[in-house]
Amino acid sequence: MRIRRPPYRFVVVPLVLVTMAVVFWWPASANANPVTHEISIDAADYAYMPGRIEVRQGDQVAITLTSSDVVHGFALDGHDTKVRVTPGISERIVFTAAEAGKFRFRCSVSCGALHPFMIGELVVTPNSPFWKAAAIALIGMALMFVHLWNTGKATS
Repeated sequence: MRIRRPPYRFVVVPLVLVTMAVVFWWPASANANPVTHEISIDAADYAYMPGRIEVRQGDQVAITLTSSDVVHGFALDGHDTKVRVTPGISERIVFTAAEAGKFRFRCSVSCGALHPFMIGELVVTPNSPFWKAAAIALIGMALMFVHLWNTGKATS
């Protein structure tokens, strides 16, 4: 009497689905070694210099804000930061970039006619895209190997 084994798809497919669920919904942990970014921003002529800041998720961000012309403000969407800076006096903001995404920062003090256009962008990139892509590639290779093994093409 021959023992019939269940088709591989009843074992492999649920295993792959569980593995993919773990890979995709695993909480994106902060950097193993978070970095502190010291960033100087100058507010002048209805603009921030630099106008775009890029950090990684979990990094600590320390912004030193200065104003070259008039009183300006700095408010970062998605974070509880709001500072007013006077020419000649610098202000410091420290926070952790806990969430990935794009966040606008804007002048929170009416500084002139072009005040509404005084905006910048903080980009927080996630830490896990490479590892998720590597896990998907490994799962795909494992599935291909199992398929070839069961069709008999892997041994010939």
